[in-house]
Amino acid sequence: MKASKGSCAMAVMGKASVPGRAKTRLIPEVGAEHAARLNTAFLQDITANLLLAGAEVPISPYVAYGPAGAEHFFLDHLSAQVELFECSQPDFGDCLFQAIVTMLDRGHCAACVVNADSPTLPTRYLIEAAAQLALPGDRVVLGPATDGGYYLLGLKAAHRRLFEDIAWSTPSVAAQTRDRAADLGLELISLEPWYDVDDGASLRQLVAELAQPGCASPEASARYAAPMTRAALDGIFEQPLRAMA
Repeated sequence: MKASKGSCAMAVMGKASVPGRAKTRLIPEVGAEHAARLNTAFLQDITANLLLAGAEVPISPYVAYGPAGAEHFFLDHLSAQVELFECSQPDFGDCLFQAIVTMLDRGHCAACVVNADSPTLPTRYLIEAAAQLALPGDRVVLGPATDGGYYLLGLKAAHRRLFEDIAWSTPSVAAQTRDRAADLGLELISLEPWYDVDDGASLRQLVAELAQPGCASPEASARYAAPMTRAALDGIFEQPLRAMA
């Protein structure tokens, strides 16, 4: 599938699943091999979620990947409907900004960066982000994470200031981003919050969430069903998730 230039581009910020380098904060909980396996499952579910949202509104799915030279991993594990581009910068803010610029330079009407840590993110949040960015006027769409960061940031124009002087990986990221938007005089649309899975507590939250019967199908729950993550967790813990609830 070729991306539609009139669509909202959404890029998952993806890291190749190298044991010991992927989802490192989950290693104490499940070990390096399983943490890498979860990273792959998260990427598969998040990109599938983008494709599902794209059935409702014009969305072009991407993965902005790293490290350099890791394209083969994503080609082997993700749908061919998801386009790839390398995005490796030492500073995370520069990496996010590069991803936004790359998508806008391809002719998309708007661009979003999406984290790779929220496999059960409700599909309607992605739909709402694209719908808000389709409206007239420059704006920022922010999907705040419950830990103080954000799971999505969407723009119609590349505003570097939104990625400057941000204390990345701290609870102040979303608040600082709101301040930068105010500095620029940009309207900011806030989506509903959702959680990242990046430590033991949030992993347990994910297990409990997927163990709920309502997650068996997307139609029965607001959450994305995350089938690849569910399968990976079943394999890691060697028992059905529902038995662990």
